[in-house]
Amino acid sequence: MEDKTTYFDETLLNDNVLDALYDMHFDVCTPIQAACIDPIIEGRDIMGVAQTGTGKTAAYLLPVLSRLDDGGFPEDAVNCLVMSPTRELAQQIDQAMQGFGYYLNDISSLAVYGGNDGGRYDQEVAALRKGAAVVIATPGRLISHLQMENLDLSRLSFFILDEADRMLDMGFSEDILKIAKNIPESCQTIMFSATMPDKIEQLAKTLLKNPINVKIAVSKPAEKIAQSAFLCYSSQKMRILGSIFDKSYKLPGTSESSDDVSPLQRVIIFSGKKQRVKEIARTLQRMKVNCGEMHSDLSQAERDQIMFSFKSGETDVLVATDIVARGIDIDDISMVINYDVPHDVEDYVHRIGRTARAERDGMAVTLVAPEDFFLFRKIESFLAKDIEKNPMPEGLGQAPEYDEDARRSSKQARNGKTPKGERHGRSKGDGKQRQGHRRGRNNRRKEGDGSHAGDSAQTTAENTNQDNTQKDKPKNPKRYDRKRKRVRTPEEGLPHDSERKAD
Repeated sequence: MEDKTTYFDETLLNDNVLDALYDMHFDVCTPIQAACIDPIIEGRDIMGVAQTGTGKTAAYLLPVLSRLDDGGFPEDAVNCLVMSPTRELAQQIDQAMQGFGYYLNDISSLAVYGGNDGGRYDQEVAALRKGAAVVIATPGRLISHLQMENLDLSRLSFFILDEADRMLDMGFSEDILKIAKNIPESCQTIMFSATMPDKIEQLAKTLLKNPINVKIAVSKPAEKIAQSAFLCYSSQKMRILGSIFDKSYKLPGTSESSDDVSPLQRVIIFSGKKQRVKEIARTLQRMKVNCGEMHSDLSQAERDQIMFSFKSGETDVLVATDIVARGIDIDDISMVINYDVPHDVEDYVHRIGRTARAERDGMAVTLVAPEDFFLFRKIESFLAKDIEKNPMPEGLGQAPEYDEDARRSSKQARNGKTPKGERHGRSKGDGKQRQGHRRGRNNRRKEGDGSHAGDSAQTTAENTNQDNTQKDKPKNPKRYDRKRKRVRTPEEGLPHDSERKAD
């Protein structure tokens, strides 16, 4: 049965929020938004399970902003607290606030996270004591403010956990429970997670009251991503990388046209360990590959500079932990390389989802050692296909066999037994203007233009470029005449809070 299309103006969102969505060319709800917006406005607790890129940020921000704008909440209190596992995601949610809340009066937001100087901390203290309407925070920094009595959550109305599974993976379970003890019983709680392991179910039972459960199935990677793998021993991985970055080497399936732009100019290499990320980056730099590294040992200023350099094209290759696997909006990534196999199918989908975006093609290459064969078989089982296996580059020796003994080899490797032949490597307006907006929304629907409000906080901010304080806005903006770029819908991703936990 075909899913019914839900338009934003069919939901309970108020006109101020709908006007902002109209300006940003967002008309059609994603499934997670259609399922969550009205129940949140009606005051229900929500347990939402959906992968990155399905529009979770808008699914909770839009209804909460609509309710805050309708009034009835204290002006000198923190009314909404959004918990984020990482500072990068907290920044992007704060930026999304500015776009979605463009026509809202007196609804301020504040991003609270570590890695800043003393001046930033003092600004956070002042804003928290005054009462920012919406606070987006990482667990570690928020606990610090609670301990210093800079923050009063006794009148909190909305408590939101974004990427709850990742927060628990990073060891924030106790912090979340500590924070929850400071919120009133009447507070509406909303949880979103990409996966639903037992520990998330237990947390949901602890925090949520008679919740509505919404689950959106994990989507398979885009068909435009050419997926392949190298079966190899750990000691061969770095040499395979060297071959991939050798201009004379052509990956199978790569066009031979000399007019093609090299896909090696826009590459992300993922590894699950930050120490390995550092080693890979050092080795590539010795190979004269223009690369940068991203992991939780970097300061916030260093992270910002590295991301700016990569996005602007100053850096060709980014070597990273899963800190950038979710929520980072970069449209022109041509290749993703998994230096190691991610432990979860969802993480694989998030990683390779960095490429083949905005109607582009992309490549995803995974280096699979015998100890990862079992994990890789799970990925192939989810995809319901065999991922193409590339031949070993010339001169690098033989590759391990990917056969029915793979399960035994994987078990041996995890138990510390090395298969024979392998050496492990270290590795706001008047009534007429409002009517104009509503007529415009209806006309656009008749014309069949349906855009989604996705999870791209960063893109939303770039296209609105407005301060949520409303200081510089004209009194009577002609909102229906404003021309803006169409906002894209990239996926959400995941950085790490370096002050709290290692990768």
